[in-house]
Amino acid sequence: MPINYYSTSKKAPHVDFETALFRGLAPDGGLYFPTQFPAFSPNELANLQGASLQEIGNQVLQKWFGEEIDASILKELAYDAQHFPIPLKKVGPFHILELFHGPTQAFKDVAAQNLSRLMSAFLTKRQEKITLLVATSGDTGGAIAHGFSNVPNIEVYVLFPKGRVSALQEEQLTRVADNVHPIEIEGVFDDCQAMVKQAFNDPELKNLKLTSANSISIGRLIPQIIYYIYAYALLPTDQIQFIVPSGNFGNLTGGLFAREMGLPFTSFIAATNKNDSAVRYAQTGIYEPRTTITTLSNAMDVGNPSNFIRVLELFGHDHGRFQETLQAFKVSDDTTIETIKRVYETYGYLLDPHTAVGWKISEEHAHPDMEKIIIATASPIKFAAEIQQATGIAVDNTEAIQALQSRPARKTAVSNDYEAFKSILLS
Repeated sequence: MPINYYSTSKKAPHVDFETALFRGLAPDGGLYFPTQFPAFSPNELANLQGASLQEIGNQVLQKWFGEEIDASILKELAYDAQHFPIPLKKVGPFHILELFHGPTQAFKDVAAQNLSRLMSAFLTKRQEKITLLVATSGDTGGAIAHGFSNVPNIEVYVLFPKGRVSALQEEQLTRVADNVHPIEIEGVFDDCQAMVKQAFNDPELKNLKLTSANSISIGRLIPQIIYYIYAYALLPTDQIQFIVPSGNFGNLTGGLFAREMGLPFTSFIAATNKNDSAVRYAQTGIYEPRTTITTLSNAMDVGNPSNFIRVLELFGHDHGRFQETLQAFKVSDDTTIETIKRVYETYGYLLDPHTAVGWKISEEHAHPDMEKIIIATASPIKFAAEIQQATGIAVDNTEAIQALQSRPARKTAVSNDYEAFKSILLS
């Protein structure tokens, strides 16, 4: 039987994956959540050891979507999407899973490359056109812009906060294919995200067939399971603790979903900056979103992380169950900078500001008897100017920028006003 999906708000009908994929947000404003989790048997888990990234991608996607997409199409899709390496490197006391070897040097590339191909498979069958909306705090937009570049029948609108993304991030957001439209918003990421959510519930935009590629999209979230299972295949032990730099919490939710599929690792740490809604929930059992605070690790500047509702749903909104599996801690910018400098001086390994948050929290809170895997979310070249200004360490990102500059930069500046954004969509 195909897996169905329900809304976390519990006021909308269950739907199949194809419907959830293109709808993005449920009609009642909730996020789609699977009614069940496909599982790997003990024998299948044993056979994962030594498997290639492409084969693990194929096995994960077959588990989830094999009832809805032909097996041969799904295998081609999986092998196509997993086209860049994901190294697991030992640096000092930790393993680092480098997710930044894709086209935009960030972990979002994994999801974007899979998501664009999943959508394309269904659109080819349906012979339809859609409009894709995505809000970004830095990395998501670039990954989606390049993952969906020139994909037929899809127009993409990427909303990003003015002056709050790095130089390379803005290059990746604005030097894009003709079917991608960058929108610069006078505000913060939460404002961009609020506009996207409002558009989905606006009846006047119904004819645009809106869909999402933010981590609110279940179709973007599920492919993130792949790299957790791949890490297990590279390091086959039950005693793994994942330390995950966390902003909108899609990355960490992918790991929790992998655990629900029968993977034997049971321990996660959410590493955050001053945007600490999850940290306060971990401590008190009360979830209270707050206004976004700007930090050096800007892709994690999310005061109200969308995917946290999925985390709570997974644990049945039970604080005790949450604490059995997941911890959460925060790090200041000053400590992040100190960590980048110290790790570079000690190990010759340059951390980006997000992975540095994960490293520091690993030092202070990781389990001493477990294999510790820090999820490295972005390449330091994406934050070359910020790292050099903060630490004095020179980072050469000229090659990456020059590769983008063959295409002219385009963006539309919009005030922090939903109607102004809506008029662009309708035009």
